[in-house]
Amino acid sequence: MHHANYYYGHAHVLAKYCALPEPLHPPRIQGYLQHGWNIGDGLAPGVPFVEGSPLLVWSEQVRRRAWSQGRRDAVVVGSPFAYLLEMEPIATEDEREGTIFYPFHGWEGQEVMGDHRRLIAELKAHESGPVTVCLYWNEHRVKAIRRLYEKAGFRVICHGYRGFWWRDHDRGFLVRQLAELRRHRRVVSNRLCSAIWYGLLAGCQGAVYGDPMVLDNADPTFGGEPRLRRQWPEVYGHDPDPTAARQIARAELGADELATPEELRTLLGWPVAERSLTRA
Repeated sequence: MHHANYYYGHAHVLAKYCALPEPLHPPRIQGYLQHGWNIGDGLAPGVPFVEGSPLLVWSEQVRRRAWSQGRRDAVVVGSPFAYLLEMEPIATEDEREGTIFYPFHGWEGQEVMGDHRRLIAELKAHESGPVTVCLYWNEHRVKAIRRLYEKAGFRVICHGYRGFWWRDHDRGFLVRQLAELRRHRRVVSNRLCSAIWYGLLAGCQGAVYGDPMVLDNADPTFGGEPRLRRQWPEVYGHDPDPTAARQIARAELGADELATPEELRTLLGWPVAERSLTRA
């Protein structure tokens, strides 16, 4: 099915949860797996969709939006990040310090326009302790952007390459992201995104502030930045209430909707475990 099912090592995380052998490439997922936090129907705008194929979404909220738009085959499976946390729970609360910042990013088809210097100034004004800036691969390869954050005294990292058209999928992407989130006290971005919800679920305090920047030729179908602020005000500002925000993160990531390994195999169209067949 769609190559985006394997972005960020999502299929590898789900295969591990399902106790499948660890091949170079997991079996193909029979359907379209939501690959990022989404305020629409779970698919990125413009993604070609084969009618009748399952749409495997992270949360009940997304399933309802997909249903309202005529997608009757939407099924809630939970997010790969929530499954990763299920496999690697926080045993003890390690010492955390500082902030990890995720600037709003572009991708192969669209670039982001905005002033990184303004973001740096605001981070310095409001964040205490060391700051790690995690650039998406698209911006990380631009030396001028990296150097701006490095010259500000920030640690600059990249979790890895997302993958594209069945190539270069980095199975360790989410694992590295979880490790970085767990070492920081706060997770911050200038636009509400997957990383904020991930950080909240992983125990960080989340905050969204600063110039949200503009995505070149952005699709306004689902409401864009104005809708984000209207619908999720609990995570905006310099010091939002982490308890309220974490409850929302659980819902947005489907953390309470996770399937058992046997159920997930069935939902993804993967072979059922032999032990399950034996019990039946």
